Formats: sequence, C-alpha cells, structure tokens
Amino acid sequence: MEFISAKSIEAWSNPGVTSRQLLNAENSSSNRVTLTEVHVKAGACQPRHIHEASEQVWYAQRGKGKLLLAEGEERPFEAGDVVRFAEKEIHGLFNDGGEELMYLSVTAPPIHFGYAYAKKP
Repeated sequence: MEFISAKSIEAWSNPGVTSRQLLNAENSSSNRVTLTEVHVKAGACQPRHIHEASEQVWYAQRGKGKLLLAEGEERPFEAGDVVRFAEKEIHGLFNDGGEELMYLSVTAPPIHFGYAYAKKP
C-alpha cells in the first residue's frame, strides 16, 4: 500500500489553470499511470496538444466547457462526462462556463506534467 499525503502533492499553474499531481513517479512507485486533478477557471484555456506515447482519460467533476479537438472541432464537456484520448490525438479544453471546471485526468503510461506549466502556484 502507498499513502500520499495532501501536503506532498505538487501543484503547477499557468494563467487560469492549476494542476495537482495526485500520483506520479515522484510520489509513488507506480510506473503505470499519472493521476492529475485539473482546475480551469472560467474563460481559461488549455490549448490543443498531443501526447506522443500516452493516452488520457478525463472525468469532469464540476463545471462545464468545450473540448478542443482536431481540425477545429469542439464538443461540450461537463460534470459527469468521461472522455478518452488515444496517444497522438489532438485535445484541449476551453472553460466557457461561468464557474471553475475541475476534472481528473488519468495518463498511461505516466507523464509528469511539470514541464507544461510555468510555475508552482
């Protein structure tokens, strides 16, 4: 068993977006997944991007927004929805709602996302 204290969880932020790295290679011996809690403020965006060798599953827990997909496609994403992105699949998110959007992300194989964020909050 592993127990990860809330005090040991890293958080990273870009304007309007904060990610809490709940489980990653630095706080766990797991080499299969990364678990991330992502908070996206109203009006904030995670630009379209890909992960070369990892798939992701997002589970929206609060709020609503738009998934930003390939070729300019957009799709609604709101609390209770689950979406899976295969490796190399273009994805992003825009919070067009009036409140914070929060989702959990599971990434396999794992990625430590500190590289994608400007600073710790």
